[in-house]
Amino acid sequence: MTDFIHPALLFILGALPIPFLRGSIGKAYLLLIPTLAILAVLTMQPGSYGEARFIGQEILIAKVDRLSIVFATVFTVMALIGTVYALHLTRTGQHVAAFIYVGSALGVVFAGDYLTLYLFWEGMAFSSAYLVFAQGGDNAIRAGFRYLMVHISGGVCLLGGVVLHGLTTGSSLFGPIEGEMGVAVYLILAGFILNAAVPPLNAWLTDAYPEATVTGAVFMSAFTTKTAVYVLARAFPGTELLVWLGTAMALYGVIYAVLENDCRRLLAYHIVSQVGYMVAGVGIGTEMAVNGATSHAFAHILYKALLFMGAGAVIHVTGRRKLTELGGLYKTMPLTLTLYMVGALAISAFPFFSGFVTKSMVVAAAGQDHRALVVLALTMASSGTFLHTGLKLPYYMFFGRDQGLRARDPPGNMLVAMGMAAVLCIAIGVFPRPLYALLPYPVDFEPYTGLHITESLGVLMFTALGFVMFLRALDPENTISLDTDWFYRKGARYFMWLAERPLARYEKTVSEVSETTALPFLHGSAREGLRIDLNGVDAVVNGVARSILRGGAALRRLQTGVVTHYVLAMIAGLIAAAVVFAVAWR
Repeated sequence: MTDFIHPALLFILGALPIPFLRGSIGKAYLLLIPTLAILAVLTMQPGSYGEARFIGQEILIAKVDRLSIVFATVFTVMALIGTVYALHLTRTGQHVAAFIYVGSALGVVFAGDYLTLYLFWEGMAFSSAYLVFAQGGDNAIRAGFRYLMVHISGGVCLLGGVVLHGLTTGSSLFGPIEGEMGVAVYLILAGFILNAAVPPLNAWLTDAYPEATVTGAVFMSAFTTKTAVYVLARAFPGTELLVWLGTAMALYGVIYAVLENDCRRLLAYHIVSQVGYMVAGVGIGTEMAVNGATSHAFAHILYKALLFMGAGAVIHVTGRRKLTELGGLYKTMPLTLTLYMVGALAISAFPFFSGFVTKSMVVAAAGQDHRALVVLALTMASSGTFLHTGLKLPYYMFFGRDQGLRARDPPGNMLVAMGMAAVLCIAIGVFPRPLYALLPYPVDFEPYTGLHITESLGVLMFTALGFVMFLRALDPENTISLDTDWFYRKGARYFMWLAERPLARYEKTVSEVSETTALPFLHGSAREGLRIDLNGVDAVVNGVARSILRGGAALRRLQTGVVTHYVLAMIAGLIAAAVVFAVAWR
C-alpha cells in the first residue's frame, strides 16, 4: 500500500493529537488533515490495496474505483467545510469525534470486504452519537441513547447477514449481490436501509439530528445517510424494492415537513425526502439512474450542510430553533439569509443551482425506464421541498413576525464555511460537467434544455403561488409530530415497566421462597449428608482399613525367618488342601 494513502487513516490517526493542540497551531492542524485527505483522494489510482487473510477469510482493506472516488471526494471536501464551520469550538471532543466519524465513513467507502465495512460502519455509529451527547441536557442524552440503540440494532442485523452470507457463498468480499434474496441478503439490506433512514426505520434521524450540537448536526447531515446510499449502489443496484421504498421516502419526508415547527427537524425530514431520490435511483439500476443517485448524493451533501449551517447559525446566536419563536432576523443576519437561500434554491432544483443538474437525472432515468408513477411522485416531492425549505422555513425564520431578537451574523469562520458550500452549489449548477466526469458511468444527459427549464420553473412558480395563497394555513404551530419513533419510545417504557414491576416482583418472590424454604432445606440436607458420611460411610471404610491393618500385623508375626517353620507351614498347607480336595471329590 505504499502507493496508496488511505484517507480514513489520516482522519482517525489525525484525531489523536487534537486534544493536545491549542490556539492557531490547533486550528491549522485541523485544516491540514482534511486538506491532505482531499489531495490523497485526488491522486489515488483505481485498484485493490491491502489484501490479506484473516480467520480464513480474504480481507481487502481498500477497493478504489470510480464509485468510491466520487463519494470520497465529496466526503473529504465536506470534512474541510465542516471543520472550518467548527473552528470556533474550544472543546476538542467534538473535533475528535467528527474526525473519527469522517474517517469511518471513508473506511466504508473504500472497504473491499464485509469485515472491514462492518468495523467502520460501527465506528460511524459510536462517533456520531457523541455529537449528540456533546450537546448536553436531558433531551440530547435521551436522543443520543435512542440513536445509539437503533444503530446497534441495525449493526446486529448487518453482522448477522454478513455471517450468513459468508457461510453461504464462502466469500467475505463486498460487491454486487446476485442471485435470490435469502435471509442473509435481507438482513444486510435491512442494515443498509436503516442507515439510509428508509421509513419506517427513519425516526432515529429526525429524533437525533435536531438535538445534536450546532456543528455536529452539520457533519451528521452529510455522512451517515449518504454512506448508506453508497453501499446500496455498490451491493443492490437494480433491486426493484428500492424503487418503491425510495419513492415513498421522497413523499414521506415532504409530508412530515409540513407539520414541523423545529427548523432542524424540518430540514431532517427533507434529508429523508432527498435520500429517497437516491434510493429510487439505485433501485432503477440503469447507468443514468445510478449516475443520478451518485451525483445527487454529491450535491445533497453540500447544500444540505449549507442549510444546516444556516439554521445552526441562527440557533448559535439566538438560542432558539422553533419557527414560532423566530422572525425578523433578515435585518440583523443578512449574510446568513443570503447564504441559506443558496442552499434552499439548490435543494429546490432551481436552474443554475446544483440540485437542478442532479435531481433531474434521477427523474429522467425513471422516465426512460417508463415509470410514470415514480416520475409523478418525485416531481410532487420536489414541489414540496421548495414549499418548505425554500419558502416556509426562511419566511418564518428570517421574515414573518418580528420577535425582537437581538441577533447578528455568526462568527467569521461559520460564514466562510457557508460561503464555501454556497460557491460549490452554484458552481456545480452552472458547470455540471466536472461533476459528471467523476460519475461511475459515462454521462449522456443535458440538464439545460428549454423543456426541462420551462417545466422546472413552472412547478416552482406554481408552488410559490400556492405558498402566497395559503400562507395562513402554513403558519407553524407549537406542536410535536408523532413519527415511528413513538413505537420504540412507548416500547421502551413498557419494557422498563415490565422489568421494574412484574419481573422485579417475580425475582423478589423467587428470592424469598429460596431464602425461606429452599435454602433451609438445602442446609439441612447438607448437614444430614455430612452426618451419614461421618457415621456411616467413613465408619465402614475406617473399619475395613483397621481390619486389614490387624491382619497385616498378624502375618508379619508369622514371618519368623526360620526355615523349619516355613517347611512345617507348607506341610500343614498340603495336608489341609488334601483334606479339602478329598471332601470335595466325595
